[in-house]
Amino acid sequence: MKVYINGKYYEKDEAKVSVFDHGFMYGDGIFEGIRLYQGNVFKLPKHIDRLFRSARAIMLDLPWSKQFIMDAVCDACRVNNLSDGYIRLIVSRGRGKLGLSPFTCEDPQLIIIADQIQLYPQELYDNGLKAITVPTRRNSQAALPPMVKSLNYLNNILAKIEAYKLGYQECLLLNNEGYVAECSGDNVFIVFDGVLITPPVSCGSLGGMTRQTVIELAKKLGIEFVEKPITRFDVWTADECFLTGTAAKLIPLVELDSRPIGTGKVGDVTKKLTAAFNEVAPLEGVHI
Repeated sequence: MKVYINGKYYEKDEAKVSVFDHGFMYGDGIFEGIRLYQGNVFKLPKHIDRLFRSARAIMLDLPWSKQFIMDAVCDACRVNNLSDGYIRLIVSRGRGKLGLSPFTCEDPQLIIIADQIQLYPQELYDNGLKAITVPTRRNSQAALPPMVKSLNYLNNILAKIEAYKLGYQECLLLNNEGYVAECSGDNVFIVFDGVLITPPVSCGSLGGMTRQTVIELAKKLGIEFVEKPITRFDVWTADECFLTGTAAKLIPLVELDSRPIGTGKVGDVTKKLTAAFNEVAPLEGVHI
């Protein structure tokens, strides 16, 4: 596997950045996780638009055009002979001096890793995932807005550790008001009385690309959709629940906090939306 760094390719073991890079030292940078389906990069222009919005939010000037980055992403997939896979697009502020000041940094780094990923075994997609609510809360909107996909993922990592320590692969994070924000890396959807519901981004969730596609598909399939704050009670008593994310795609959640959700099995709406997503995903991309 070859890694793209600033226009050059390096073997995996030779791909390096400076220890003085502020992305490494302070998490000062941004990223996008992108999917490649059947030779098409899923919603690539929208991912690049979001990358630039994250950059503006943290006042990071990108010296590359959107088209340049899109071309580099496609090239990295071709170089690694991928037709299906996962792309991690990273931009760090670059090498700087010790200390928090970003004004000592130079040479922002553009890094593209194109490889395979499998977050969960197929069994969990077939039978559903179990999760637990963790004490760590989602970052406040008044601090670093969750819509900024920064290199500092410690909030999510701590939540993931708490879940793993209790024997779970996934967890639910609440915001400071006690409403559901998202899981450690995925958006949350529930189904209640035939209505599809997901929290708004103002509750601390990321406006994910897979999330948005599911919303669009629900409307096309005639499934009523509502975006509103939800609580743990709403998840406990829902008829169905599933998670969405670039790496995870759609995965059913059949238990939360030792309480079965609905029948404790994968629901019909979840199955319908999963099938629709798998059909449309390869068609909504930029061909490499």
